[in-house]
Amino acid sequence: MTRDLVTLKEDDDVVLGDDLLAEHDIRHLPVVKEGKLVGLVTHRDLIRALARHERNPGSPPVQVRDIMSRSLETLKPLSSAREAIHKLLDHKFGCVPVVEEGGRLVGIVTETDLIRLADRLLDKEERH
Repeated sequence: MTRDLVTLKEDDDVVLGDDLLAEHDIRHLPVVKEGKLVGLVTHRDLIRALARHERNPGSPPVQVRDIMSRSLETLKPLSSAREAIHKLLDHKFGCVPVVEEGGRLVGIVTETDLIRLADRLLDKEERH
């Protein structure tokens, strides 16, 4: 899992989210409140929100709370890689946040994380 997370707050402007995605070359932004996961914003969510805002010039800025997904599938820190794979495949997700008891966000598992794992395992297999 990725532990060095870039996150948003509910009252952040979606433009900040778009800037963070570009700056860090990522596609998913967990939304936290006092360290606890409260939502998730994806690259696709931001594209939709920014396109709608462009069609309505003069409308108030769109906040993250207006576009974030709230009902999230999550993993626990000791969940297996296989469990992460099945969550991604079964729900067609690009990521799954990892939370401790009480909802504190500790990481995120992305498709890229799992591809890196597969690459390491294939390298190991080829060496044997």
